[in-house]
Amino acid sequence: MEHMELMRGVLKAAVEGGASDVHVKVGAPFVLRINRQLVAIEAPIPTDEWMQTVVAKMVPPHARMKLEEDREADFSYLEPGVGRFRTNVFQQKGSYALAMRYVKTQVPSFDELGLLPILKDVASSSRGIVLVAGTTGSGKSTTLAAMLEYINATFKKHIITLEDPIEFVFEDNQSVIEQREIGLDTQSFQHGLKHVLRQDPDIIMVGEMRDAVSFTAAMQAADTGHLVLSTLHTQNASQSVGRILDFFRPEEREQVRRQLAGTLKAVVCQRMITTVSGGVTPALEILINSPTVRKMLEENRLEKLGAAIETGRDDGMQNFNQALYDMVKARKITEEEALAKASNPQALDMMFKGIFLDEGRRILS
Repeated sequence: MEHMELMRGVLKAAVEGGASDVHVKVGAPFVLRINRQLVAIEAPIPTDEWMQTVVAKMVPPHARMKLEEDREADFSYLEPGVGRFRTNVFQQKGSYALAMRYVKTQVPSFDELGLLPILKDVASSSRGIVLVAGTTGSGKSTTLAAMLEYINATFKKHIITLEDPIEFVFEDNQSVIEQREIGLDTQSFQHGLKHVLRQDPDIIMVGEMRDAVSFTAAMQAADTGHLVLSTLHTQNASQSVGRILDFFRPEEREQVRRQLAGTLKAVVCQRMITTVSGGVTPALEILINSPTVRKMLEENRLEKLGAAIETGRDDGMQNFNQALYDMVKARKITEEEALAKASNPQALDMMFKGIFLDEGRRILS
């Protein structure tokens, strides 16, 4: 049993030390990731025998066969009194290794994350598709969680999530929430989505949009009066529509685009920016499906979405340059950091010098 006691001690130290991840491999010290930096800790070095025992105890029945066949598996591991960890067990140099991400039960609020009030309006929508986009590590899941927590605290809704794996644990407040983990509670996103409408939800959160099947199901749910929240892997908001259409065969795209024009509510794309105080905060690009945007989707003028975002501030839209400019003016981030993270550094540099090119209006006219 001392095997698990050592593991428990390491996990406890990780949570108390504010670590996001724990890395364990045979013949090397335990390593924690704290503030994005890797830190080795003083503890007995894991042996092969120790690792085999720990893995056998930790891996749940549903993941065992996967581990046998694929040499790796994902699952949630709950250490009572310490916390829940999103765990990946894999093989390297013929022995097991563990990568564990601490799953927070404290969902950050809008204010803590520095999110804009417009996202509260977006989260308050009664129906439609809301996508949070960005690259890996840009904090998409955290923003999505804050939106769900806002709904949970404000409205009486029935929320069902499909997650792979669960990243934040919610507690019912005003709303009723059921969280389903792929592999544990349902076979796949497609499978979960196929049956979700029979579970009488108001709001459906899908961890990630990965293919045509899940997106078609999301559009059907939005069409029938549900709010669907999900994430997408793209660099900016205007690209996201093209990315969705890429899921489908060329002959299906026309119909999907028209359906999307009717069901899309908003795309929020984010990038993580280092603040003056050394923390991180998201810069948000926001596309709202305003009458102008809807018309562009219907008429397949996707190349003009960027211009619509730039000129749509009255509707709550903004592009990355506008977001970065505002953050510099509010003294949250430096000009250097803003220029390093901008999609169009030249235009942003001119904005800092007081020159505002009205490209968007020119393109739209």
